[in-house]
Amino acid sequence: MHERERHRIILSAIQEKPVITVQDIAELTEASEATIRRDIASLHVQGKLRRVRGGAEAVHPPQIGQLAARSFRVSESVNIDKKRAIARRAVELCEEGDSVIINGGTTTFQMVHFMSARRLQVMTNSFAIAEHLVKHSKSTVTVPGGAIYREQSLILSPFENDAIRNFYARRMFIGAQGVGPLGVMEADALVIQSEQKLMQQAEELIVMVDSSKFHRRSSLILCPLERVTAIITDDGITEEATRMIEDAGIRLIVAGSAAAEIAEEDSTSAA
Repeated sequence: MHERERHRIILSAIQEKPVITVQDIAELTEASEATIRRDIASLHVQGKLRRVRGGAEAVHPPQIGQLAARSFRVSESVNIDKKRAIARRAVELCEEGDSVIINGGTTTFQMVHFMSARRLQVMTNSFAIAEHLVKHSKSTVTVPGGAIYREQSLILSPFENDAIRNFYARRMFIGAQGVGPLGVMEADALVIQSEQKLMQQAEELIVMVDSSKFHRRSSLILCPLERVTAIITDDGITEEATRMIEDAGIRLIVAGSAAAEIAEEDSTSAA
């Protein structure tokens, strides 16, 4: 990842919470801790943040938000190639005219780039996904009523009698904070409440996570593995995670890198 992009992610991350650690930033950027310390030192000299022991803090500490979920802006460019490849495979599961639910998240957001020529019936609680599909696709878009959480680009409804209960979907596509033997995990109770309500309206549940999510854990379980129909991930998945998915009877779909898939398509076209 280029230095300028790392700096953008660091400055966005410290707007989420007062202090962020070197380890947190290294995980976000997939850079070494030594590199992150140099980045923090550089941004400190520029007056864009304050260097503190073990991490950095904002010059003007942000207000603490209502959601624990990481902001859309911070997460969007992390593992972008993997997310794009996973999203492409997800859209391949959709047939013309299908009714689908797409939950808010930066991996599910990448689906919009492959949906421009599709005519689908889409329910989404993602403001970003809804906005993009309305402008750049032929799909019909439905959103639940509720408040817009700007940082996460989510629409969360506190009401039971909103549009969700009247929408039927063949499949629901979701991202996750982590996936483990106990199930699919999320970080925020409000997000889980919204996702569980949406899940009730779908026959199949498709989980879209990059391979790093099999090593992460959260304190809240969204649903057990038995509820999941398929998991789409990248080719970095470990044998241990593969066995866990297969033992649970879940279909595993492995997406190659976006560059590899484009090269494969070019070679097929040439032939």
